[in-house]
Order: sequence, then C-alpha cells, then structure tokens
Amino acid sequence: MQLSRRTLLAAGGATVSGALTAGAARASEPERAAPGVDEEFDLLLERAETLLSGGRFDPSDPDFAVGVAALDSSAQRLWGTLDRSAGRTTLWTDLAPVTAPGNFGQSYTRLRTLATAWATPGTSLSGSTEAADALVSALRFTYDTAYHPAARESGNWWFWEIGAPRALMDSCVLLRGRLPAGDLADYLSVVDRFCPDADRRTNSPALSETGANRTDKAVIVALRGLLGKDAAKVASARDALSDVRDGGRNSLFRYTSSGDGFYEDGSFVQHGVVAYTGSYGTVLLGGAACLLSLLAGSPWAVADPKVSVLYDAVERTFAPVIFDGLMMDAVRGRAVSRERAGDHRDGAAAVAAILLLASGAPRAQADRWRALVKGWLTRNRTTPFAALFTPPQLALAKAVLNASDIPAGARTTGSFVFADMDRVVHRRPGWACTLSLSSTRISAYEAGNGENLHGWYTGDGMTYLYDGDGLGQYNDGFWPTVDPYRLPGTTVDTRARVDLGTGDGTSTYRPANAVAGGAVLDGRHTAAAMEVVGAEGSTLRARKAWFLLDNAVVALGAGITASDGRTIETVVENRNLGADGRDRLLVDGEDAGVEEGRTGAFGRAGWAHLDGTGGYVFPGSTALRALREERTGTWRAINTGADTGGSADPVTRRYVTLWMDHGISPTDAAYAYVLLPGASAAATAVWSRSRPVRIVANDATAQAVEDRRTALTAVHFWGAGSAAGITASGPATVLVRRRGAHVSVAVADPGRTQAQVSLALPFRVRSLAAADDTVSLTPGARPVLTVAVGGSRGHTHHAELIR
Repeated sequence: MQLSRRTLLAAGGATVSGALTAGAARASEPERAAPGVDEEFDLLLERAETLLSGGRFDPSDPDFAVGVAALDSSAQRLWGTLDRSAGRTTLWTDLAPVTAPGNFGQSYTRLRTLATAWATPGTSLSGSTEAADALVSALRFTYDTAYHPAARESGNWWFWEIGAPRALMDSCVLLRGRLPAGDLADYLSVVDRFCPDADRRTNSPALSETGANRTDKAVIVALRGLLGKDAAKVASARDALSDVRDGGRNSLFRYTSSGDGFYEDGSFVQHGVVAYTGSYGTVLLGGAACLLSLLAGSPWAVADPKVSVLYDAVERTFAPVIFDGLMMDAVRGRAVSRERAGDHRDGAAAVAAILLLASGAPRAQADRWRALVKGWLTRNRTTPFAALFTPPQLALAKAVLNASDIPAGARTTGSFVFADMDRVVHRRPGWACTLSLSSTRISAYEAGNGENLHGWYTGDGMTYLYDGDGLGQYNDGFWPTVDPYRLPGTTVDTRARVDLGTGDGTSTYRPANAVAGGAVLDGRHTAAAMEVVGAEGSTLRARKAWFLLDNAVVALGAGITASDGRTIETVVENRNLGADGRDRLLVDGEDAGVEEGRTGAFGRAGWAHLDGTGGYVFPGSTALRALREERTGTWRAINTGADTGGSADPVTRRYVTLWMDHGISPTDAAYAYVLLPGASAAATAVWSRSRPVRIVANDATAQAVEDRRTALTAVHFWGAGSAAGITASGPATVLVRRRGAHVSVAVADPGRTQAQVSLALPFRVRSLAAADDTVSLTPGARPVLTVAVGGSRGHTHHAELIR
C-alpha cells in the first residue's frame, strides 16, 4: 500500500532523502485521516524549508561538514558586512543605492543565504535570535526602501519578476515563524504586484513566459500561495507547468518544433535561438523537480501525464552533455563568462535536479538516473560533490552513494547530433568531443547585461575536448585567460573586435549560413558540417566538416576565402595547461623547442603530440604554428553583470596553441587535421604512417573520408556532385557502412534547403531491409536512394540495405 498523504507530507520535516523518497516507497501503514487545508499548507511549508536547509542531519558528518562549512563561510562574510544600524541607507555598501534593481535583487539573495545559515544545523548563525531579528529588520528595510508595490520596473526585468521575489519567498519560508503577520502580508503583496502568476511577463502582459522563466515563476507563485494559505495560487503555479491557461501552448511538458523548450532530438532552446541545456535548461529541470517534489501527495500534486517529457529529458537531453558531473560549456551560453558558475557548478546543479526529480519518477527511470549520477560523482575527483552541493542536495547524493544496490553507471557513449540546436556531441569511453555550431536558426552567441563580452567565435565550430583524466580544462580559469580569437576548431578573421553585450538586455547573433549540423550512423559515427560566413565587416567564407569516429576526429576545411587584407587562421588546439603546466609538445617525434612566449614555425609538420591531451595528425603534412605562452586576464574583462560580474583579480594560465596560417586574403585555402584524444606519442606516429582513415575529398563541392577499419564512408556534399563513389543530387551529409551483405546508410540535410535528395551508390543493392518512411530505393547495379528530407529540420534519415 502507498503511504498516506498525511504520512507523505509529514516526512517533509525530516531529512531531504526521507521526505522525498517517501512518495515512491511502499509501506504497510494504514491510511490516516486526511489533513485539513491549513495543515496541508503547514506541512508543505515544512517540506519547502527542508528543501532549502536540508532538514535534520548530522552536521558533524564529514560530507555534510564540508557543505555546512562552505555555507557558514559565506554567511559569516555577509553577516560581518551587513549594516544593522538604525540610520542605514543600504544593507551592504557595495550594493548601493539599494533602489537599483541589481542591488535590491542581490540584497535579497544575500539575505536568503543568511536565512539559510540561520535555519541550518551546524552554522555559527544557526538558531541565533540576533540573526533572526536582524534578518526580519533587513527584509522590512528593503521592502520600505526599494521593492514594494508602488515601485515601477526599471532596468533588467528579471530582478523584479524572478530574482528578487524568489529570494524573498525563500527567506519568508525559512523565517516564517519569526515574521510579523503585517510584514508577511506586505511581502506577499509585492510578489502579487510583480509576479502575480507564472503565465505572463508582468511588464509586458502580451508576452507569455516560456521555459526556465515559466518554471522560476511557478515556484515563486507556489511559495507565495503556501505562505498566504491561498489554494488558488498554489493551483495556478501547478497549472502553469502545463500552461492550462493557454491550452498547453507553452507547457513545459511538451515537445516543441520551434522556439523555447525541449525538442524530441534532445535539444533545449531558450531565448528562441540559443542552445541552453546547461543553463536555462538546468534551471527548468531544477524548478520543475522542486515543484513536483514540493506538491507531491497534496491536493495540488502535478498529475499531467505529459510530465513524461520531463522524465525522458534526463537521458535524452541532459545525460549526453554531462561529462563526469561537468556540464558541457557548448550548451551554457553566456553563463561561460560567470566566475561563480563554471561547468562543475552548473553540472552539480543538474545532478542535484536529477536526484530530486528521481524521488517521484517511475522506478525504472529513477534507478537508471541514480546509477548515472553515482558514476558521475565517483569518477569526478577534480571537483568533489561535497564541495559543490548544499546540505539538502548532499543528503540525496549520499543516499545514492551509500546504496549498495545502486551500481556506478559507466560513461555515456555514442554520437549525438542535436539538429534543433546546432550542437554535436561525440562520446567515447575515455573522452568526448563537442562541436558548437551556428546558423540562421541558432545563435553563434548570446551576450548582454554585461555578460559574455568576448564570445565572438564560440559558435563558429569551437571544438571542446573532454578527457576523463583531466576535468579542469574549462573550469580552471579558461574563459578569462584563453585567447578569444583562437578558440580550438575555429577558422577566423584576425581583425580586432569590440566588446559584446555592454548594454541592458540580452542580444544574439545569427550568422547568414544555412548549413550547420550533420548525420549520425548507428549512434556511433557522425559527419557534421558548417559554413562559416563572416560577421559584418568581414568577407570570410569557409566550408568546414568534421568526421567523428571511434578513436579520431577528422577536421577538414575548404573554400577558405577572404578579401579584407587580413590574415585568416584555423586553430587546431588551444589547450589550458593550468597555472604551472609544462606538458611536452612534440612535432614529428622531436621536442618542438618552443620556449615560453615564443612561436615556432614548422614548414612540413606530419604530426604533433601534447602530453596529457593526445595526438594531432596532418595528412600530407602542413605548415604548422605553435605557441607556448602564459596568458593573464580577469573575469571582470568578460563579465561586468550586476549580479554575475567577475573579479578584477588577475588570473594567469599557461597554454599551448597550434594553428594554421592561411595568409592574408586567401582564396580557396584548405586544411586537414586529425585529433587523436588520449593517444600516446607512439600511437600518433603509427597513425600518421598507417593512415587508417583516408581523406578522399576536400574541396568546395564535397568533403569525405573513408575509414578502412570500420568500412565506413562519410561525405558532406555542399552541392550536387560525386565523392568516394557516391553521387548526390544536392547538398547532404551521408554516411555509409558496409558489413558483408548488409549496408547501413544515414542521410541528413543540415542546411534544410532541399525537398529530397537522391544518392547513387557505387555497389549493387538487391533490396531495402528496413528504412524510415522518408526513404525509398531503386535497386540494381547502380542503386539510387531517394530521401525526402523536406520538413525534417536537419534530422537523420536511416536505411538498411541488402547487397
């Protein structure tokens, strides 16, 4: 028998793991009388407090002690600088004037931190009467001075409608036993003014909220309803998740085919055109998990059967872009510029949200998720979870880590083309490679409100390489110190650029190219392509392709042309070696001899190797440049945001950069290189000599490779033409793999310009064994596959043939 609703709700006052797993547990307790409505509110508020503070736990437990110490350290810094004087004009001197949206928004955030410390066992402020009185007074001051119903929105709307009310409601939950009734009534009224529901933007009522913003507001409205004992408010928060008001048009539990939300291919988009799984997507996941858990077993429990979309997103959307607990930067948007939100912290937020969601998910899915999480947490020794999770999150993590019946899941492997957000992720047992692409559909970058000031080329084919033995590459001072003009994988015009996003509001840039994406075969191999079209002021054009194979990534470039009188470069690598790294660089088996701060030129380099990273092969040899340097920058130089701005303290890291110089104003220049992640120098040399992957085309018509080991041929056609024996009627990405009498084919149109594509294959085919409905075959000695690619939004079409 399921636990009764009263038992389920009452568990909220215990530990997080106990409170949230009760709903999925089975027990033989008899049903008890249902609680009254007022008692329902009180029990849910106890649960909300547990979600914030962790409930009852042993603060001397070594793992909890780390989280408690981190919270206490933050709280002590804030407590020591909080102005508690009678004549104060602000709460903290660095947040003056308090009437500025960013300042009162951050003031509430800091007060929430102090309130959490007050409510958490083991902190120096825990249960302090002085602290509680000071917090009650500070909340009153902020309301009277800055954030009240008579105020008018200015500046960034987010502080008014999400940031401030969420922190205020959280604080009220924690301090509800100490708040005067009149104060609470005032705070509920200001939330009613600026966040009356989760469906609309208050300062623009015609604008419906979507994605993460809708989720944030739903949590705010739910907490406001519980604190005010307003059943209609709580119900409206629940209904907002499904968008009952507008018939589900903006439901979080539906797949979309354009704009914000989850896509069936695993993509997640926010702000209409930005790949945002790791930032807004994580916020949505966390907020939805919070509400599902908070309201479980109550009269307002979420009962929408389409919540399965959210459950499916854990493995379809999030797991492919989490590497040993790190959230891949290619899906974090402008958040990469936030000093206090690195890939490890956004990854931890996603992991915590998955664990919270698992507390009420179907058993089979929850078991798989917990195994995934256990694998992530046990493998990540670079950023241990205890240093990143809050006490309530630690409780859920420890329950998984201590459970002998939950295995540690292996790393996700496979190849993923997220066509709806222009991202490619290729995962092998020891490493992962991610491509950040862009097009007329998906932005090359987002900047604004002082964030991501140097994001110019992050969507131009930037290639991220994740190594299981070195998880600090992108969270160890990478973004403030990397040369933003030389991001790995990009082909760039070396002109100087001005800072992005220095004004209020956010903006995006979508380039003029249509092609960005690719096709995946058997979930194992991918061919991807992107046409680079220079932004305003640059005539650069380049056609780039990547072939992601079992132990290699082949990168090809062709048609590289510009006429602006500037040098064009293709960056092979720009590796962060840390603060004192001295990783050896070999070129053709010899020490490169490149001293710190010097550039080396190698006229006919056949291969290179960087210790701790892997090998680089240059088929046919190439003119290679190498630079070993120390770079110093500041987080402030890339983010001056009101609540996310970085420190002005200098950060210094060492780098090895490899690139090809195409010269000034090149015409039809080209390049070819192969990444061998994790390969030894000896293995790289062998690969260079044996060339198991052959480049068979690299021009403005087609780029193609043949992998003899796997009998794989992969081609990207930029137009009608022939390559590797395959003839295409128009632009397409094609992979063909032969295994005896069986042939597997994958086809996509990443430019989305064709209604159908015909492919003539260079071998006899007798029949079609299996295929998508969009594929037809004309068999024979020179068979033709016809694929109806129109309307498929760049997704892959599959066929199995019999020879």
